[in-house]
Amino acid sequence: MTAHPDKYTRMTETPVERLIVSLAIPTIISMLVTAIYNSADKYFVGSISTQASAAVSVVFAVMSIIQATGFFCGHGSGNYMSRQIGAGNRKEAEEAGATGLLMAFILGTCVMAAGLLFLYPLARFLGATETMMADTVGYLRIILCGAPVMIPQIVLNNQLRFQGSAVYSMIGLVSGALLNIVLDPVFIFVLGMGVAGAALATVLSQGVGLIVLYAGTMRGDNIRVLPKNIRINRHYLYEIANGGAPSLFRQGMSSISTVILNHMAGVYGAEAAAVLSVSAQEAADCAIAGMGITTQVMMILNAALIGFGQGMQPTVSFNYGAGKYDRVKKAFIFSVRVASVFSSVVAVFCLSFAPAIIRFFRDDEAVVTVGKTALRFQASALFVFGFAVMSNMMMQSIGKGIRASVMAASRSGIFFIPLILILPRLLGLTGVEMAQMIADICAFLLAIPLVVSVWREM
Repeated sequence: MTAHPDKYTRMTETPVERLIVSLAIPTIISMLVTAIYNSADKYFVGSISTQASAAVSVVFAVMSIIQATGFFCGHGSGNYMSRQIGAGNRKEAEEAGATGLLMAFILGTCVMAAGLLFLYPLARFLGATETMMADTVGYLRIILCGAPVMIPQIVLNNQLRFQGSAVYSMIGLVSGALLNIVLDPVFIFVLGMGVAGAALATVLSQGVGLIVLYAGTMRGDNIRVLPKNIRINRHYLYEIANGGAPSLFRQGMSSISTVILNHMAGVYGAEAAAVLSVSAQEAADCAIAGMGITTQVMMILNAALIGFGQGMQPTVSFNYGAGKYDRVKKAFIFSVRVASVFSSVVAVFCLSFAPAIIRFFRDDEAVVTVGKTALRFQASALFVFGFAVMSNMMMQSIGKGIRASVMAASRSGIFFIPLILILPRLLGLTGVEMAQMIADICAFLLAIPLVVSVWREM
């Protein structure tokens, strides 16, 4: 069975610049809205206390694990589905989609069970101090219970996007995002649930998003994700793992690096108590909160960049599957140009308004002192960030799993982890604040030879 003729013609004959922009607009909106509602917890919880804000920062590592698992199943199955549709093998695309969704539910249940079984040790491992332990456990427990819902939601979103149905993907994400923004203040303040209310709002909102996204798979010429198409065999497990491994490495390394970052921020924040003009314990909490806010801000500002890259991915994977390599190259070059200009504009904005940006989330001078410095360091590397992001997404989309995985692991793992362990010992809290900037520059340098090797193969 061949791909739907209208979709095939659109994906393989429309000028790539116009095609990418048309696919990117919904994904940019989706990514921005998602980033904003992921930050809604941070914003509303910041009104409670610095400890509550720090608790949300600590649990971010678990959110990264949940996202990593969702992207592993979603990007893996979605990449393969897109290539098979481009090659005219719709049946295989249907089976990959159903298998990927089942894997997501199984893995989500495993994450929930393991996390709840070791709840308090996990909270301490993530970097929670005694003053933030109650808030951390309250938030973490509910997030873990939501994993079997949150991971499949991510999978359906990506499967729709890789088919070129970015509008359906956007509708699902935006519906959940808007609901979360409404529920956060209701649960946190009106019902007096505190940080647990923020977690409950997140889980319920993503549950609604899952329902809307599944309804989207039943519309138009989208692949129907049906139980009868599930095939648990070596072929599909390999294809999902090969296509999803880069996302797993990227998000998984992000989770590990966040845990280490929280610990190092707490230790060297306490040592900088005199500079921050607070007690050692307060300084540790402020440093964790400040670095957490910086991470969240960078996620918001990078959302549009990543959303644009997600417009490139189905264009690249579909045309690669159809054997149209010139269109793959043209799509990549266009995406890098746009990404570089955008990331440079974002860099200038962050460098200029760093204190005000941090204060928006938590008006605490010690938190602002840490956050503004870290944000300016990270913004300095945004000038080269666009090329690295587009390179990684391009390699993943055409099935170059090993190179894409190395690239994905470089920013938050291969380079960041050694830097965050070494620099603070030499520079104290400043080393914590600048580690990500240096890791981003190293990731950019690594991307160059990897892209050249893929280019020559095409």
